[in-house]
Amino acid sequence: MPKLGGRKLHYLIKSEIKDKKVKCGRDKLFDILRDENLLIKPKRRYIQTTDSRHWLRKYPNIIKNIMPSEPNQIWVSDITYIRTEEGFCYLNLITDKYSRAIVGYAIDDNMESKNMIKAYQMAIKYKHNKIDTIHHSDRGLQYCSKEYIELARKNNISISMTENGDPYENALAERMNKTLKEEFGLGKTIKDKKTAMEMTKEAVFLYNNFRPHNALKLRTPLYIHLLKTKIPTNNLYLQG
Repeated sequence: MPKLGGRKLHYLIKSEIKDKKVKCGRDKLFDILRDENLLIKPKRRYIQTTDSRHWLRKYPNIIKNIMPSEPNQIWVSDITYIRTEEGFCYLNLITDKYSRAIVGYAIDDNMESKNMIKAYQMAIKYKHNKIDTIHHSDRGLQYCSKEYIELARKNNISISMTENGDPYENALAERMNKTLKEEFGLGKTIKDKKTAMEMTKEAVFLYNNFRPHNALKLRTPLYIHLLKTKIPTNNLYLQG
């Protein structure tokens, strides 16, 4: 995880630093990283992946005032691009708002609904607690498609969408795209589409299992997700 960030890096190595009797707090570590030009420089997003100018039905934002109290209560989703030397790939992530765990993902060389819906099917397959779920997304064509809506209704999942084109209405999903790109190498130009797909699988595994999360008091998403859900050890979260 070469783009992990100074705060999380200090959390992971502080016990080792203490064992070696080295005096290096978080601020000192940041000074060292800054002097060595190792601080992370954020990148801007350039490619637009949301097309909300369509005739399909759009749904209201029903998660505005809801704070999830357990996993799988609210899923947030967004599609982003991954640049390769062979052209673009597109990644649909579904993130659990409570645990910040990636519960479903799909990557393909186009944004057709039939390909992006695989992330939704994955999330549903590994949902093991009996709780009413809300799926929240932007108003993109894929999320409004007949296939996406029918899958939600078949599994008693409520539909929520952004209303005003404000990125803050889907901030967690947007932030997840940024995290995987900046911290796990998906933001650079990758050699080919096959490699991009392999890197995405690895990034999801590393993020869920090993990356400390600030919102989770520096615990990992999978750890929080497993506190209240029983998930088989052969599922997508635990596979490398």
